[in-house]
Amino acid sequence: MQEQKLKTNLDTNFIKLIAIISMTIDHFGGAFFPEYPIFRWVGRLAFPLFCYCLTVGMLYTHDIKKYLLRLLAFAFISQPFWILAFNSNDIAGNIFNFNIFFTLVISLLATWGFKEKKWWLFISGLLLLSIVNFDYSMTGLILMLIFYLCRNKPSLGAILYILSYLPAFLNTTMSDPLALKLFGHAIGFEIFALFALPFIYLHTNTELKISKWFFYIYYPAHLFVIYLIHLFI
Repeated sequence: MQEQKLKTNLDTNFIKLIAIISMTIDHFGGAFFPEYPIFRWVGRLAFPLFCYCLTVGMLYTHDIKKYLLRLLAFAFISQPFWILAFNSNDIAGNIFNFNIFFTLVISLLATWGFKEKKWWLFISGLLLLSIVNFDYSMTGLILMLIFYLCRNKPSLGAILYILSYLPAFLNTTMSDPLALKLFGHAIGFEIFALFALPFIYLHTNTELKISKWFFYIYYPAHLFVIYLIHLFI
């Protein structure tokens, strides 16, 4: 029997499915209904769920290099579709506006460097996320480190996960169209990422079977669909 490397939820196919549903709602809402922030709120679940699934993948994969290269390949494949879906009016100006796959790859590489004590990889990833225009910036690395370091201490991991999103109560204003407004106070829409927590820390055990290639292919495919809809409306 394979050694259990985490005490958190290992039902990653189910988690990935929730993540892509959340991501799809986020992207379609942002592209076609930007005046309704609820689509973007729902979308906040996707990124931490993807970060968690990649952390699980890092711990269970038989070949981390192939895993990272596969992710990187789909990052490059997805880039033109990302630009077409959201910035087709300025393609040249958005070549270096990198899609989320790149953030995940760099965050995972840095986390693996931390795990293996390859500090040059960890520091390189840290610097890249700080300097280059990656979506979500340092958030991916912070989350993956929490998931990795607290892999056998789920209660501590959940507490740190919640604490990592507390700045959402401070770093926004009432003028932010995506903010949640309650009793005259604005809360950053990042706070909705807390709804991802049960999927990570509660064991669902759905035994859902989905090809890993579906999750890779879906990302550029749904971006292309968004672009096509833009063309016809």
